[in-house]
Amino acid sequence: MTSRIAWVADSCRLLNSITAEFRETRPFDGLTIGTGIHLEPKTAALIMTLAAGGARIVATGNLNTTQQETVDYLRANGIDVVGGPTSDPVEHDAHLREVLAAKPDLILDNGGDLFARYLESPWEGLLGGTEETTSGRTRLAPLREALGLPILVINDSPIKQFAENEHAVGQSVFESYLRLTNRSTGGKRIVVFGYGSCGQGVAANFRNAYGLVTVIDTDPVKRLEACLDGFDVTDRDAALERADVVVTVTGARDILLADRLPMLKDDVVLMNAGHFPQEIDAAGFLAHPDVVSVIDSTEGLQTLRTRDGRRIHLATGGHMANLAGPRPLGNSIESMDLGFALQSRCLEAIARGAVSADSVVVPVPRTIDEAVASAYLELVAN
Repeated sequence: MTSRIAWVADSCRLLNSITAEFRETRPFDGLTIGTGIHLEPKTAALIMTLAAGGARIVATGNLNTTQQETVDYLRANGIDVVGGPTSDPVEHDAHLREVLAAKPDLILDNGGDLFARYLESPWEGLLGGTEETTSGRTRLAPLREALGLPILVINDSPIKQFAENEHAVGQSVFESYLRLTNRSTGGKRIVVFGYGSCGQGVAANFRNAYGLVTVIDTDPVKRLEACLDGFDVTDRDAALERADVVVTVTGARDILLADRLPMLKDDVVLMNAGHFPQEIDAAGFLAHPDVVSVIDSTEGLQTLRTRDGRRIHLATGGHMANLAGPRPLGNSIESMDLGFALQSRCLEAIARGAVSADSVVVPVPRTIDEAVASAYLELVAN
């Protein structure tokens, strides 16, 4: 086991306790679990926990976040991993479809990629599964009637909201900005698109580092919340014209389009922290007629120079900045340990038939939230 994967595995105290339990209870004996999640050391710990419960795992990664070291480790430990690192949507689509060709009994989805494709060619025997993200919930919610299976949304758990999204995403995105740019934030104007729990964490971390933070959100209630939290809520175009750093973290698509390029100031940094690599129209910016040259300024950062001499820096090609680029560490181990404990318990409940068929794209049951919270508190108290 490589040092980083071993470090993560040793640090996931909650998953380790569930793994020991699953070796005895075997909740997934005879079942196949298909996954399409970021393949990095923390997800390796989750996958090995599920395998300890008797599951056959068929796994693939997400665009531009799969780490070859993790793929090699999983394969060496008997996990069927489809494909490897890729930034090609066509290749990624083929990987997802190969996972579904195994006709898994349970699906662990990230962004709704697997469930959406399942509907194109459904099979009997799928028990249901989990969806990790808000992006996936938004995508799958209109498909509830067609899906008709228990699908529990991990991101709708209050534990996931405050432990991972607010605290860990905010911290890891800020840390990624420092790693990618090696620049300060004090006195710089930071524009954060989205004020869900992830956006709240991002905004707070940049403010804590003495940035001047403006929040943009289409929801007036969220804008009010941001205002009362002490953030500027200026009109989006006015904010963009002054921005030194722009971070998109909405879970939606087409948030920052290339038509805004003429209004961006010299030396601005554009980063995406949302699940889909379409929040920032990276291809549109690169192909914009005002862009005369593109250079790789440093690892993970491209500089677009415009006809009038401005420099616009695009981070990680518009992919998730905290899971792409140099040394992509992602969120903290402890936060992911909690989130993956929720995943394990939700999949266990569905495998045992403890979740009703009408629980289609719904939050994690309160009983599971309480059990995971109690188990974590018991661990940290000892």
